Amino acid sequence: MLAIARCLMGQPRLIMFDEPSLGLSPAMASEVFRIIRRLKDEGMTIILVEQNVAASLALADQAYVLETGRITLSGTGQTLLRDPRVREAYLGL
Repeated sequence: MLAIARCLMGQPRLIMFDEPSLGLSPAMASEVFRIIRRLKDEGMTIILVEQNVAASLALADQAYVLETGRITLSGTGQTLLRDPRVREAYLGL
């Protein structure tokens, strides 16, 4: 939270997050994603690298799935959330 606040003090047009939920409790991770959603809704450009597939795709306008450094799937977050390959491989559904 402090890192996000410090970043926002510089009034950036773009923020890049690298695994913002890593090591956080589920409640704190939800709060971080809520803040990222709010920044996005306020017009901030967000680049998000995250292994929490469900939460990150729910936020994404555009998403890319990387496997061993290569883009294997791309599309809107909602499209990828519905993609059976993503659902099976990353969401366990």
